[in-house]
Amino acid sequence: MPTENDHDQCDENNSEPFVEIDPSGRYGRYNELLGSGAVKKVYRAFDQEEGIEVAWNQVRLRNLSDDPAMIERLYSEVRLLRSLTNENIIALYFVWRDEERGTLNFITEVCTSGNLRQYRMKHKHVSMKALKKWSKQILKGLEYLHTHDPCVIHRDLNCSNVFVNGNIGQVKIGDLGLAAIVGKNHSAHSVLGTPEFMAPELYDENYTEMVDIYSFGMCVLEMVTLEIPYSECDNVAKIYRKVSTGVRPCALSKVRNPEVKAFIEKCLAQPMARPSAADLLKDPFFDEVVDDDDENKNDETSYAS
Repeated sequence: MPTENDHDQCDENNSEPFVEIDPSGRYGRYNELLGSGAVKKVYRAFDQEEGIEVAWNQVRLRNLSDDPAMIERLYSEVRLLRSLTNENIIALYFVWRDEERGTLNFITEVCTSGNLRQYRMKHKHVSMKALKKWSKQILKGLEYLHTHDPCVIHRDLNCSNVFVNGNIGQVKIGDLGLAAIVGKNHSAHSVLGTPEFMAPELYDENYTEMVDIYSFGMCVLEMVTLEIPYSECDNVAKIYRKVSTGVRPCALSKVRNPEVKAFIEKCLAQPMARPSAADLLKDPFFDEVVDDDDENKNDETSYAS
C-alpha cells in the first residue's frame, strides 16, 4: 500500500523544476525556450500565485548600450508598457533587472498557439473572413497604442510579433518591450529590426506612429500570400533599396483579390496619405466582420466569402 512519502516522491519525480525564480518568488522559469530573437530569449514560466503559465522574457543588457540615459529610457518605457491594458495587446506583469546575470527580465502573458507566422503556416486553409478578423484585432491593438497618452509606437510589428490563442481565434500584439528597448536611437534597431516590414521613413529616424500602419499592411500581405514580403531579396541592402525607392514586394502581385490589394496599398501609401488605425477600422474592407461581442445579436447576418 502506497505511503504518503511515496506520493511525495512521485510528485517530486513528475514535477518540472524551475531553473530560475524572480526576486519576489512568485514566478518560476522553466528551461523550455518558446522563442528567441537577436537580443531576447522567451521561456515558458509559471505564476505560482495565480496558477497560470506565463512567458519569461530575458534580455542580455550587454547586448545593449551601457549608456545610463539609454538604460533610464528603457526603464521609463517598460514602466509605460506595464500600464497598457487592452485585449489585443500582450499584458506585461512584472519587470526587474538582474545585476548578477546582466539581464533585464519581464513576465508577460503567454498565448497558447504561438505567433501568427507559425500559426498561418500551420493552418494554410483559412477563409478571407478569418484573415479579416485577425487583421481587425491587430488594428484594434494599434488604435489603442496610437491613441494612448503618450502615444506608443510599436516600431517592429510583424507576423512573428503577433500572438494567437487559436482556440478562440484571438490575436494580440506582443514584443512591445523589445520595440521599446531596441529604440530608434540604438543601432541595433535597423540591423536587428525586421527590414521587410519597416516603413521607408523609419530608416531616416524621422517618423510617427504611421510606421506601424505600413508594417500592418505588410502583415496583411504575409497573411494572404503566406510569403514574407521582399523574400526575393537576399540581403538587407537590397530590401532597403527597394523600400526607399517605393518598389513594392513581389508578393503584392500575387494578391488576386482587388479589394484586398487596394486595402494593403492604402497601408503602404506615403506617411501623410496613410489612414490611421481608427480610419482603417471603419474601412468597408471590414464590413463583413462582426465582432464576437456583437455576434450573438446578429446571428442572422450573412457573410460574403
